[in-house]
Amino acid sequence: MSDLPSTYHEPVLLREVLNAARGARRAVDGTVGGGGHAASLLDTGVTLLAIDRDPVALEVAGTRLAGRDVTLLLGAFGERTVLEAVQAFHPDFILLDLGVSSRQLDDETRGFSFRPGAPLDMRMSSTGTSAADLLNEASEEELRDIFSDYADERRAGRLAREVVRRRDRGPHATSDDLVNAIRAVLGPQSGPSDFARIFQAVRIAVNDELGGLSTALPVWRDALMPDGALAIISYHSGEDRVVKHAFQDWARSCVCPPEQPICTCRARPLGTLEPRKPIVPAPAEVASNSRARSAKLRVFRVPHER
Repeated sequence: MSDLPSTYHEPVLLREVLNAARGARRAVDGTVGGGGHAASLLDTGVTLLAIDRDPVALEVAGTRLAGRDVTLLLGAFGERTVLEAVQAFHPDFILLDLGVSSRQLDDETRGFSFRPGAPLDMRMSSTGTSAADLLNEASEEELRDIFSDYADERRAGRLAREVVRRRDRGPHATSDDLVNAIRAVLGPQSGPSDFARIFQAVRIAVNDELGGLSTALPVWRDALMPDGALAIISYHSGEDRVVKHAFQDWARSCVCPPEQPICTCRARPLGTLEPRKPIVPAPAEVASNSRARSAKLRVFRVPHER
């Protein structure tokens, strides 16, 4: 396994990811980030396709993985050109490590954190709608759905109204603007856990993370070679729900409505869950790497013969 320089955080659930990749020869890392998982996958002898929508992250990974059997590709894992590249690569292992890297969180100019004065950006790439754009332009109903669906916020309607009320007086520009709106609705007892939860919801909306995931999953499953595996690490309940429901559906032999008397669907499972329950970090890993705290790894393996 590669030695990890001190400037890199230990990749989450690394041992479990490598176990899921056993026997793989051609692997895809769809969210390569700083290259932690990628470096260890390369150590097993695979040929790697490394993808990231963040040009800074891809540059960092390129430097770290220079001289190794890796191809770098800039783009979001749900984009058509990326999906086509994965299909053409014919992988037998695919990894997605969802969410934001520690490097991105630590860079205040990227606006992923609620540190005072941080810009409301949150874009994984350098183009598209920023968090400030979203908060200043989305309708109250759209904001309510974002806070409710992605942050499980009980007072989503009140928070959406407060965001709209405040932007009428002046545009939202920095983390302080959203933090103050949250405090106005949740009260003085609100704190970092509330800020993190709601900022994460805005980030998911800005980058259409759940939409991209839903698009990519079936395409990447079908791109796998026989006995290949799709491994996904999620940190958010919404992400994990999308993965869980997809994997469970694929593992069923029949997906016809219960009231339908005769099966007219595929009548066979598309693969198996390994294991059936999500894999979570051991207490020792959580103690040494706080980012692993909410991580869940789900693995789906396609049949020997397809």
